[in-house]
Amino acid sequence: MEAESSTQPEAMEEENPLFSNLDLFLFTLIAGLIIYWFMSRKKAEPIPEFKKLDQPAPSTRETSFIEKMKKTGRNIVVFYGSQTGTGEEFANRLSKDAQRYGMKGMAADPEEYDMSELSRLAEIGNSLAIFCMATYGEGDPTDNAQDFYDWLQETDGELDGVNYTVFALGNKTYEHYNAMGAYVDKRLEELGAKRVFDLGMGDDDGNLEEDFVTWREQFWPAMCEHFGVEASGEDSSIRQYELKEHNDINMNKVYTGELGRLKSFETQKPPFDAKNPFLAPVTVNRKLNKAGDRHLMLHFLDEMVYESGDHVAVYPTNDTAIVNRLGQILGVDLDSVISLNNLDEESNKKHPFPCPTTYRTALTHYLDIIHPPRTNVLYELAQYATDPKDQENMRKMASSAPEGKITSTYTRWVIDNRNILAILEDLPSLRPPIDHLCELMPRLQARYYSIASSSKVHPNSIHICAVLVEYTTKTGRLTKGVATTWLKNKLVADNGHKSTVPMYIRKSQFRLPFKASNPVIMVGPGTGIAPFMGFIQERGWLKEQGKEVGETVLYCGCRHKKEDYLYQEELEEAEKMGVITKLNVAFSRDQEQKVYVQHLLRTNKEDLWRQIHTDNAHIYICGDARNMARDVQTAFYEIAEELGGMTRTQATDYIKKLMTKGRYSQDVWS
Repeated sequence: MEAESSTQPEAMEEENPLFSNLDLFLFTLIAGLIIYWFMSRKKAEPIPEFKKLDQPAPSTRETSFIEKMKKTGRNIVVFYGSQTGTGEEFANRLSKDAQRYGMKGMAADPEEYDMSELSRLAEIGNSLAIFCMATYGEGDPTDNAQDFYDWLQETDGELDGVNYTVFALGNKTYEHYNAMGAYVDKRLEELGAKRVFDLGMGDDDGNLEEDFVTWREQFWPAMCEHFGVEASGEDSSIRQYELKEHNDINMNKVYTGELGRLKSFETQKPPFDAKNPFLAPVTVNRKLNKAGDRHLMLHFLDEMVYESGDHVAVYPTNDTAIVNRLGQILGVDLDSVISLNNLDEESNKKHPFPCPTTYRTALTHYLDIIHPPRTNVLYELAQYATDPKDQENMRKMASSAPEGKITSTYTRWVIDNRNILAILEDLPSLRPPIDHLCELMPRLQARYYSIASSSKVHPNSIHICAVLVEYTTKTGRLTKGVATTWLKNKLVADNGHKSTVPMYIRKSQFRLPFKASNPVIMVGPGTGIAPFMGFIQERGWLKEQGKEVGETVLYCGCRHKKEDYLYQEELEEAEKMGVITKLNVAFSRDQEQKVYVQHLLRTNKEDLWRQIHTDNAHIYICGDARNMARDVQTAFYEIAEELGGMTRTQATDYIKKLMTKGRYSQDVWS
């Protein structure tokens, strides 16, 4: 309208320099109407709503752990970096321990707080920061500790007067064992903080629970001495949550399996992440192996954005039969609607899982009832055993020897044999309240799978490859993997109803080289082949686009060619079409002498050395970390020694430099 009102008078002026009275009247009337409309519209604006938006979003109470500690009289904060829930579980145990040692603690997610306030911890007398830090992947921080890690790298602030200790969670089979915990321990000292107890090293390849118990049993007496306090001597159970039963509640307000927002599975809203997974329809579910009892399978899950090399996280549910048996043995109505409310009103964690919900939903969707319970769970449940012998045995298993190590009975009786249902079945006098059991059970965690497809070729679907976990324990009980059993039963329905899987994409650094002309060497026996199916599809797509694509070499393997040769048709077709330059398959048990991928690497050492040393090849390893990845790395050391004329030290440094440059990447698991 401004353009019209400014150009229209100019045009009129060219024809007639003087306005008529009628023109002036109309012009004034129109201008007046415009001004009136504008002013009345402005008055009608909802000013209070704009004021709300102008206010700063997070309050001090929400982001300041220091203010929270002061307000609630706490002097110990336990931060956790946790990907699978174990780090968070250990942090909660240490936080509860503090009360037994005359102190008051809080577990805290570093993602929820302003970690630059760490320097203010000295404002609180006898204060201590404990860090339970897990390492993810190849020495990376967990997702929730990424911002804290970035801050540690960037800050030059001083932490004088801050007392700290670190317990690291990792796995010795990985190249960068406990790298995150070790880095936090070292960096805090560099910034001036005072280490008051030695770094604890937890090895999940050995016995993580024993490592933690050993460290913890030595840690608390040292803290009592450091702060000049005495243990209260009270070792009784300390409840963290109280039960509230809902007898008259609108069922639309009850969680039925959602992880975050109520009814989020009914109304899907991006972005999709760990707290808001996407319900992906299953479009294909087929057996990959030709024979044998190892049920390998492939799933196609629609409508997610991803890149080759990424991981898909799926949220499984527990076996209905096990859930029903738990309800039966404890004599409870699993469909009772309940809430477990935190007794600490100031805690950010109001409930151990989404509430209100039913016991059935909690045991099916939210709680890990298959993993053998840890020592603290046994200790707290022991009070409910009516047989004195059962109670004594449980306390013995849950207690530690003088040196802090857990008893061999616990290892033999629990870790190697029994989940919580088996324990209840074998101890008839143990019948704990189901709400306390639900409080103590850890959260059921997402399972991660390498994506076995390329978004360039399959933009609307995701492929995953898994092997069914199924074995018999020493007690004769058949144990099935939670996720793989659940996925196996996700059949594609033909009645119009689609099976769905809650999932999200976790980005990975496992990426093809930026330059397609670089050769790639892929080593992935068994289900380790999964990400390489995506790589192969992508290299084929690039060729079709007319791009110059370097050599694409694959080393994969299985037990028997006629039984479990995964993707045989696809791989042989890719080699025939020239997408795979050379296909090398190790059939480990088709001959008297076992043959593995590392043996094939040595056989092709001249080609490999040329590709790596001369042609700038990128190496990718996927699969078992404990044996395969180590053996393959040793094979590359030997090739560098022999054909590069290096000593073992030089060869080791050579491969390490490839890792640093991003030319030797691993996606491995234990």
